[in-house]
Amino acid sequence: MAKTIIKHALKTAVAMLAFAFIGTLLLAYVFIATRPAIEASEKEARLALFKQILPAENYDNDLLAAQVRIEPNDLLGNRLPNVANIATLQQKPAGVILEAIAHDGYSGDIKLLIAIRADGAISGVRVLAHKETPGLGDYIDIAHDNWIKWFDNESIAKTPVEKWRVKKDGGQFDYMVGATITPRAVVKAVLKALQYYEMNQQMLFAASAQ
Repeated sequence: MAKTIIKHALKTAVAMLAFAFIGTLLLAYVFIATRPAIEASEKEARLALFKQILPAENYDNDLLAAQVRIEPNDLLGNRLPNVANIATLQQKPAGVILEAIAHDGYSGDIKLLIAIRADGAISGVRVLAHKETPGLGDYIDIAHDNWIKWFDNESIAKTPVEKWRVKKDGGQFDYMVGATITPRAVVKAVLKALQYYEMNQQMLFAASAQ
């Protein structure tokens, strides 16, 4: 009786291992087969987002290929390394696309994508991810409101640092009543990204040219 039970258990274990092995192989095959299509789709989505903040006529290089590694930096708020995408036009510096994170949003981190032209002016800003309250703080997202376009063509040269605040705090940036913390965080993060660009402009363009 005991031998029969052990034999049955072994058969069951072998069958389960076989199914697990076959299942793993199938999952690996599907992953390998679909990976190129997924990567291509992600690249297209990334480029489409780039074009929203940096018009295609402003550069003639492959933005996805022109990357510079960015180490963790307080001005950008990145706690892990990420990349900057460098735009050139006729082999001359045209702009930089940076990722920045505002850690002081009302409901958590706000991840931003910021395009800065070579002259230091902002070409465009978009929110990549946020957890702000729907219908209240989510107006920073272009899908819900055009508020984020306040930053278009802004620069430190155009607007003094002390004016990089919401109007409630004596600055020049608009905000929605009842949702002040969110725009404060975004304005502060965009300003810091501009400051990072001013401090590292030469390094960014030089690194991309190597």
